[in-house]
Amino acid sequence: MTEDLEKLKKSAKEHSNKLEKLGEELSEIQFRYKIIENATNEYWKNQIEKFKKYNEKGKEYYIQAHVLINLVDKEQSGLFLLNISKLRQLGLKLEKIMEEVKHNPSIVKSKDKQQSKWSKELRDQLVEASNECLNHEMSMNKFFRKFYEGHLKKILEEKD
Repeated sequence: MTEDLEKLKKSAKEHSNKLEKLGEELSEIQFRYKIIENATNEYWKNQIEKFKKYNEKGKEYYIQAHVLINLVDKEQSGLFLLNISKLRQLGLKLEKIMEEVKHNPSIVKSKDKQQSKWSKELRDQLVEASNECLNHEMSMNKFFRKFYEGHLKKILEEKD
């Protein structure tokens, strides 16, 4: 093996191990994007804190994935970096809406006939922002899995 390929393989393994560790930490947080009706102020406070932790760890995870992609394909890594930025923006949007809901948890009750137009719009925004975050994250995971299978797996599985 050439010296450059050996360095690439070593670096890919190191970053892959870091990514695996971050993935485990991310799964331990157990944040779910599902919107729960009849939730209390305390529920939303906890949900916001959990989301902040999840979102921060998620950014670390995707930055590590970016580093791995960058080892092999600079152009694709640039596009992935843009996706990380978009995930950050979507996360901030969701967090802001969740903060508003925390102050008035009855907003999420979809069957409440007495809701104001503002409450219904905020609930719709919450659902939309939550779905956007979830779908964007799924898209990033799909892209990375495809990239991993097509480019990184061969490098990481080669025998020394």
